[in-house]
Amino acid sequence: MGLWELFLSAFISSTIAPGGSEAVLAYMASTGGYRIESLLLAATVGNTLGAMTTWGLGMLAAKKFPVAALLSADKQKALDVVKARGLWALFFSWLPVIGDALCFAGGWLKLPLLSAFLIIMFGKFCRYLAIAWLFV
Repeated sequence: MGLWELFLSAFISSTIAPGGSEAVLAYMASTGGYRIESLLLAATVGNTLGAMTTWGLGMLAAKKFPVAALLSADKQKALDVVKARGLWALFFSWLPVIGDALCFAGGWLKLPLLSAFLIIMFGKFCRYLAIAWLFV
């Protein structure tokens, strides 16, 4: 198994399809066949790009189902508060089950793209770093 396979596994794991990039990374880290930095880069970039794909799907959905059309003015105001403070929730996009939904919601709510990208990437890097550390 190579770095491209790890990248692809990480990408697929971060989209709507289920995957097990953590197991792939753990296996590859435990064999010692690759530098840890290369493994972390392949997994983090793949998983982050997958998350941004889900983000893009959220943005497309927002065009058809805008937030303002679904919520009353009071609820829209509450959503704006969550949106303003909720960017850091994307750090947890690495969590199983809810992580994809967080990325989708970030796109749907049109949170700041660059900030969201960096926070998502940081969260995913931290997760993969912890896995690599455990299995080296």
